[in-house]
Order: sequence, then structure tokens, then C-alpha cells
Amino acid sequence: MQPRITIITLGVSSVAAATQFYESVFGWERTSASQEGITFFQLNGLQLALFAMEELAKDAHVSAEGTGFKGFSLAHNLRSEEEVNALFQGLEVKNVTILKHPEKVFWGGYSGYFSDPDGHLWEVAFNPFLPLDEQGNVAPQ
Repeated sequence: MQPRITIITLGVSSVAAATQFYESVFGWERTSASQEGITFFQLNGLQLALFAMEELAKDAHVSAEGTGFKGFSLAHNLRSEEEVNALFQGLEVKNVTILKHPEKVFWGGYSGYFSDPDGHLWEVAFNPFLPLDEQGNVAPQ
């Protein structure tokens, strides 16, 4: 299997509410493939999909009863601590739930966490050991 992710699908309680969050908070635009029951956002090299949690669980033949920490986070890396701080200032203005304000972290970087309306964790970080190319992708190492 080739090392590749093409779509990350988040199970959400309301596709409409989650779509509104990602459009208004991040300024992302849904793709033309989006429909009433699913929203797609084009990211750098992959897509993020928002799909009803119950329907996603049904499709995978698992229970939708999951609660608490989901065991993963999504990361958005920036080029400096100042960019991290500026992004968090913008999130606070939009009343986003901040879980951890940015701070220097044990691994040598700088990061903070917020959550979307369904509790999905987003880490925003500056990692001095992970250079980004001009498009914001992780540069090959």
C-alpha cells in the first residue's frame, strides 16, 4: 500500500453546522462535490469531508456511541510562533473553544489546541524541526 491519505472524514452531529464552522472560522470553501449530506474541503493534497456521525458509523458497521477523547488530533503547522499567536487571536474573536493556549512545548516547538463544534481536536503549531515548503506542505526530508 502506498503511503497516502486522500480524504479525512470527520463524523459530525450536524453537517450544516460543521460546514458553517469551517467556512466561517477558517474561511474554507466547499468543493463542487459537496452535497446536502456531505461537505468536502480541498486541502493541500487531500480533502477533509464532513459526514453525519450516525451515517459514518453505519457505513463502517460500528457503533456511533463514541464519547470522550477520540484518540487523534488534526494539526495545522505554521512558520513561526507569531503566526500561531495571530491565528489563536482570530479564533478567540470568533468564539472558538480554545483548549490550550499556545505555549512552548517539551519537544521544542510551540503549540496550542482548539476544538471544532463536535470536539475534534486541532493543534496549531510551529515546529522548528519540520520545514514547510512555499505551499505550506511539509518539505521532503
